[in-house]
Amino acid sequence: MSVPDEVDLSGDRKRIYRFVERHGPVEPSAVAERVGVDPESFQHHLSILKRDDLLAEDPDGRLRPRVQSGETEEFSEAGVDYAVRPARPADFSGVVGAIREVAEAGSYITAETVAEQLEYEETLFRRTPTECRVVFVATVADEVVGWCHVRGQEQAKLRGTAELTVGVLEGYRRHGIGSHLLQRGVAWAGSRGCRKVYNSLPATNDAAVDFLERNGWGIEAVREDHYEVDGELVDEVMLARRLDEG
Repeated sequence: MSVPDEVDLSGDRKRIYRFVERHGPVEPSAVAERVGVDPESFQHHLSILKRDDLLAEDPDGRLRPRVQSGETEEFSEAGVDYAVRPARPADFSGVVGAIREVAEAGSYITAETVAEQLEYEETLFRRTPTECRVVFVATVADEVVGWCHVRGQEQAKLRGTAELTVGVLEGYRRHGIGSHLLQRGVAWAGSRGCRKVYNSLPATNDAAVDFLERNGWGIEAVREDHYEVDGELVDEVMLARRLDEG
């Protein structure tokens, strides 16, 4: 797999960042050894990555991507106890599996694309000079049952918007999980100064469109015959929520 050029850094610095992105939290010595950078150069690159708010150290001194995302919240609704929190590297397979299960009916094409991107990049996290994304999960007994993926842009002309996808496994719907995940994703986008979050769905996904509308989203546009699902042409419904209108 080729390494993208979003992190416009020297080759060694880019490799350090990518290794931590995929394997963090990880000991600095392990990074230097695996990347093959001499100690003096490694410390220099690490200092710059920290300065640019790309990497951070946890309390144990291990390196991780720096993503603003908040704390764990616990809920109990309709007999189900669950937590909503930022995703961790160990959640990778659970997140991708949940997205694919929700999307497999062909009614959430954008989410299916997100799953493919995560699997290709082999990481849930991304913070570069051009892009930043965060994933929140809902867990029951530490198993992922829902997700919220938010992808923002760092370029000035695009920084005001973010793409958001959210979904919950069918057996855990109607417990408020989707709404809490959506709130976390919207709050994160707002904390970055975004004025709008957006998403696109096939018109056949009535439940998801209704869910977003009940949570303050509105339909911005409809593109006719945009998708082909099971041999049938389906309209695309483009929805958004403004964050600068209170």
